Order: sequence, then structure tokens, then C-alpha cells
Amino acid sequence: MPFNAGIHKTRRIITKHPCTMSEGRPAPTASPLAAASIRAHQRMWLVGLVAGVAVLLACAGEPARLALRYERLAVLDHAQLWRLVTGHLVHAGPAHLLLNMAGLGLIAALFPRDYSVRQWLIVLVASIATIDAGFVLFEPQLQWYVGLSGVLHGALAAGAIAWWRHESRVLALALIAILMLKLGWEQWQGALPFSGDMTVIVAAHLYGAIGGAAAGLLIWQISRRWPAEPASL
Repeated sequence: MPFNAGIHKTRRIITKHPCTMSEGRPAPTASPLAAASIRAHQRMWLVGLVAGVAVLLACAGEPARLALRYERLAVLDHAQLWRLVTGHLVHAGPAHLLLNMAGLGLIAALFPRDYSVRQWLIVLVASIATIDAGFVLFEPQLQWYVGLSGVLHGALAAGAIAWWRHESRVLALALIAILMLKLGWEQWQGALPFSGDMTVIVAAHLYGAIGGAAAGLLIWQISRRWPAEPASL
């Protein structure tokens, strides 16, 4: 066989099987469903981290709770500013912790692929910052606070905006209506009846929802202005 003919035959073989690897196996390709599943699993580490820290701090008992809870006087003295963050990770007791962990699991189940890890961090930071600002500026009577429920309300608000953007707007409106009715009831009547004997700081729920909604709207605007960037947020 002439040398040139051998080259052309080799080229035809290569061209005919562009997706074949050297071992003869098809080149791996990720389907959109598989890619979405991978991204969802990547987000779960954030849920696990928050839950793990909360459980470990609960196991540390009363000393950890007293050292880490939000305390107005300690924060205003500028000596213990870490309490603005850690106060949301400690809980009043096992029942309080269990209720908040159930809420965290619900958030993970409702919005598994609606935000990236970085976007959820934006929601988390915005909710915490808004709650803390509300406590310091508008709740002078609140001397101390513990719990994650305010942040969970922020996640629900941000999730409703995500559903409005790229899921069912009917479901988004239903979630918004439920959240607003709950917040309205709490502001006028206090904690919901099934809260039992637990002391519920309903202002945290309101401030958290405002912060989460603001974060969700910010992410939406960034995604609209730079449509190629949402995955990097």
C-alpha cells in the first residue's frame, strides 16, 4: 500500500470515530441531569457544615451557649462582636435545636438546585446581617438571643424568589403568601400556637426574611445583568 494511501485511511478511521478513546471506550459525557445532581451534592456540604457546627455547640452545653449567644451589652461594648454570628448557631435546648435542624432539612429539600454554594452564602450573610442590625437598632429590650430560625426564614424568602425566577410561579406565590401570613400573624399575635413553651423572638423571623429576600433580589439582578455569570456566584 502506498504511504499516502495509508495516511488517508488512518484519517478516515479517526474521523469516523471522533468520540472514541484510545482504549476503544466512548469518551465520557455528562448529561445535564447528572451535572445538576453533582451541583446539588456540592451544595449539601454547606447544610452539613451548619448542622454539624450547631450540633457540636449543643453538645458543649451551657458554657458554650453563654459564651456564644447574642448579648446586646457585650456587642455594644465592641468587645465580643463574634456573638453577632455565633448567636445564630447555638440553641436554647435539644427541642429548639431539633426544630431548627428540621427547618434546615426542609430548606435543603425544597431548594436543592436553586442557588449555588456561593449564592447560598450570600443569602446566609445577608440574613444574619439584617437580623443583627434589626436587633441592635430596633430591639433595645432584647438582651440576648439564640437560634437559627431567623436565618431559615431568610432562606425561605430567597427560595421563593428563586422559584419565581425559574420554577413554578404558582408555587412561588403560594410560598410567599404562607410566609407573609406567618410573619403577619407573629407581628400582631405573637408566636404561632404550636410553638409551645419556647420563647420565640418573632422579630428575628421578620428581619431574616427581609435580608433573605434582599439577597435573592440582588442575585436575580446580577444574573440578569451578567447572564453568563450566575454559575460563578
